[in-house]
Amino acid sequence: MPTIRFAVLGTGMVARVHADAIRSLPEAELTYVYSRTEEAGQRFAEAYGCRRSTDLEAVLGSAEVDAVAICTPSGTHADYAIQAARRRKHVLVEKPLDITLENADAAIQACAGNGVKLGVIFQLRFMSEALRAKKLLDDGMIGKLIEADAYMKFYRPEAYYRNSTWKGTHRLDGGGSLMNQGIHGIDLLLWLAGPVQSVSARVRTLKHEIEAEDTAAAVVQFRNGAIGVIQGTTSVYPDHPQLLAFHGTNGTLELAGTEVPYIRNLNVQDRPELNILSSQPPDDHLGEAHRLQFRDFIQAIRENRSPLIDGKEGRRALELVTAIYESSKYNRTVRLDEP
Repeated sequence: MPTIRFAVLGTGMVARVHADAIRSLPEAELTYVYSRTEEAGQRFAEAYGCRRSTDLEAVLGSAEVDAVAICTPSGTHADYAIQAARRRKHVLVEKPLDITLENADAAIQACAGNGVKLGVIFQLRFMSEALRAKKLLDDGMIGKLIEADAYMKFYRPEAYYRNSTWKGTHRLDGGGSLMNQGIHGIDLLLWLAGPVQSVSARVRTLKHEIEAEDTAAAVVQFRNGAIGVIQGTTSVYPDHPQLLAFHGTNGTLELAGTEVPYIRNLNVQDRPELNILSSQPPDDHLGEAHRLQFRDFIQAIRENRSPLIDGKEGRRALELVTAIYESSKYNRTVRLDEP
């Protein structure tokens, strides 16, 4: 099968994670990096042994590019995806798909209409312990779900926002602690517990001097009858590892870990031999999850199927985050669309 040749759009920290993932796969090749500035593009190209360009049309028009990995500010994701789709390039977008549902839907439609694959990076789903948790929950190991909670209590210093031209802004970040940091945990929550029916929330800016929220709390009603709590912050010190807690009629499962999720606690009422209590995450390489998602995306292109996390799947977490913002803004419970 032919090698899938990628262009990375953007040169920030996450672009380097994408580049490392591409270069780790024998079925992939990094051929181009696009940057709006010569200097950043030059540094990136030298580090990764690829061509560079400040001309997006030249990159998208190149016969040496089959797919793009979009690593630009969140509010630009859909625009780049649409431009790439129109040039018949497959699209893999770093989370979130965009910052509005309207833009996300436009990207989904553009990729479908031009016959190219669209994937959204939610790499934690590919980690072994997350997959194990998914199977346990799907198999009903803890019984009927009663409560499913996500706690993303992170800390970011003032310099994190001060040194960025877009983080924490409404125009390019689309939000704060939920849209940027917490959306990974929200995606896992939806994947593991199922779709949400309604949400009632409060978001506030309590510590950082930013436009968007740094503190959020929501109560959610799942379509399966369970209820849950979502908490997301970048305002608490010290930084706490992400924790997802699932409670059923027959036990509890806790999935801990921000970068490398692991089952911290499994307590099944009638199956004590299955119980787990661990404080030690697996010794997984931090870039492994991105590598696994890139591999699935490449296989989807070769097999002419949807990626495991396609545009529709990637949209789900965005829909919930935007519903949380709407609930807080208008002080009301917001119902989500039927899945």
